[in-house]
Amino acid sequence: MATLLHLDSSVFPIDASTSRAVTETFRKAWEEQHPDGTVIYRDLHIDPVPHISADAHTAGFADPATHTPEQAAAFAEREKLIAELEEADAILIGAPMYNFSIPSTLKAWLDNVVLIGRTAMTEDSKVKGTPVTVVASRGGSYAPGTPREPFEYVQNYLNAVLSDALGLDVDFIVPELTMAPHNPAMSELIPLSEASRAQALDDAATKAKTLAERLAA
Repeated sequence: MATLLHLDSSVFPIDASTSRAVTETFRKAWEEQHPDGTVIYRDLHIDPVPHISADAHTAGFADPATHTPEQAAAFAEREKLIAELEEADAILIGAPMYNFSIPSTLKAWLDNVVLIGRTAMTEDSKVKGTPVTVVASRGGSYAPGTPREPFEYVQNYLNAVLSDALGLDVDFIVPELTMAPHNPAMSELIPLSEASRAQALDDAATKAKTLAERLAA
């Protein structure tokens, strides 16, 4: 049966987080299609992975036989994250926009799993072609043609890392205007916010089902 690697990075609990609500909808739809499958779940906010260290970084480019004890220990933790990525048949990432970019906890995970010559920039990568669905929620709108389009660094960055570097098959779900219900200055945008959230939840359920059926075929 298929294995789903599910990552959340929002600092908020599910009842206050759009990205978590949407990833949960995706995951539930996925599990309905794969009741005997495996879900590897990491909450990067509650249980953050280590930021990459000099030892973990240099160990990735050195013969394991030459590792110092410090390099060996650091790379062992990195190896666990890479192995989870390599084992996944599909990946689900909650990536809310914070200050125009992704949460630092998600960046730390990416820094650990991107390893040139193994997971990145190599034809022999075990992760190449793996489908990844990213829920890129954001408080305002950064869509093409909007005034804040130049500040959209979440999709642009994740496309570069996930698609260009890792070779994953990337798909985005983008619920927008999530701050409208909480910011009086955005109150007139609440209907658009609600519509965007509803569409994202529908998309999550549909995409999960379609992807699960595709992998089972």
